[in-house]
Amino acid sequence: MCLGIPGRITAITDAGRLMALAEVSGVRREVNVACVAGNDIDALVGKWALIHVGFAMSIIDEDEAARTLEALRELGEAQETLEQMAHSKEALQ
Repeated sequence: MCLGIPGRITAITDAGRLMALAEVSGVRREVNVACVAGNDIDALVGKWALIHVGFAMSIIDEDEAARTLEALRELGEAQETLEQMAHSKEALQ
C-alpha cells in the first residue's frame, strides 16, 4: 500500500538535484521533486504535493490537501480508539 501525505513545498534547496523543502504537518524535510518539476522548478514553491518516502509524487490543490489531512487525522483517531479498546480488553482478562 502506498500512502502519500500532503505537504507544501516551501523552498527549492538544490535545483540541479531537483530537491526542495516541504512542510508536512508542521515538519520540514527535504524531498525530491523530479516527478512534479516540469520546466520551472521554482513554480513549485507554495504548491501542495503528495509526499511519499521522500518524493513529491503529484501536485494537488489546497482543498484536496485539507481533505486528505482531515481524513488522516480521523484515521489516527480511529486507530487510537481501537488501541484503547484493545488495552481495555486486556485489562479485563
